[in-house]
Amino acid sequence: MLNWDALFAPLFICLARISDVSIGTIRIIMIGRGNRLLASLLGFFEVIIWLLAIGQVFKNLDNVASYLAYGLGFALGNFIGISIENKLALGYQIVQIVTEDNLKTLSMLLREEGFKVTHLYASNERERLDFLYLITPRKKVSQAMQIAREFDPNALISVSDVRSAYPQLSHSRGRRWRAILKKK
Repeated sequence: MLNWDALFAPLFICLARISDVSIGTIRIIMIGRGNRLLASLLGFFEVIIWLLAIGQVFKNLDNVASYLAYGLGFALGNFIGISIENKLALGYQIVQIVTEDNLKTLSMLLREEGFKVTHLYASNERERLDFLYLITPRKKVSQAMQIAREFDPNALISVSDVRSAYPQLSHSRGRRWRAILKKK
C-alpha cells in the first residue's frame, strides 16, 4: 500500500524550502539596500515557512527522502531567489565608461536615450583621462552598456551597486504622472 505521507512530506519540505530560501535571498538584498521594512516583513514569512519545513523533517526522521528534499529545496531556493531578484532588477547602479573616442558624442547619445550623464576629467602620470559617470535604474544598465559598446567596442565599462544616493533618485515616468495629476 502506498504511504501518502512518505511522498507528501518530502514534496512539501522541498517546496517550503524553495519558498523560504527564495524569500531569504530577496530579504538579504533588501537589507543590503537599506530597506528595513520590507526586509523585516520578508524575514517574518521566511521564518514561518522554514518552521513548517523543519517541522516536517523532524516529523519524518525515518524518511531519507525528507533530508534530500530539504537539501534540494535549499539549492533550488537559492537559484530561484537570485533569478527573481535579477528579473525584478531593483535599485540603481553606477555605470562608469572610459573610452579613447570622443566622450562628448557618447554622452550625447546616452542623454538622447534619457540617461543623466556626468562627464568627468582625471589624469594619471602619463595622460589625461575622460570618463562618463551615470547612476541609472538596474533595468536600464544593459541599455547603457549596449550604447557604449556600439559606440566603442573597446570601451572600459564598470558597473557597481548603489545603496543610496542623495538627493533621492526618481524615475522620470513617476514625475510625468505627478505632473498629469497636478493639472487635474
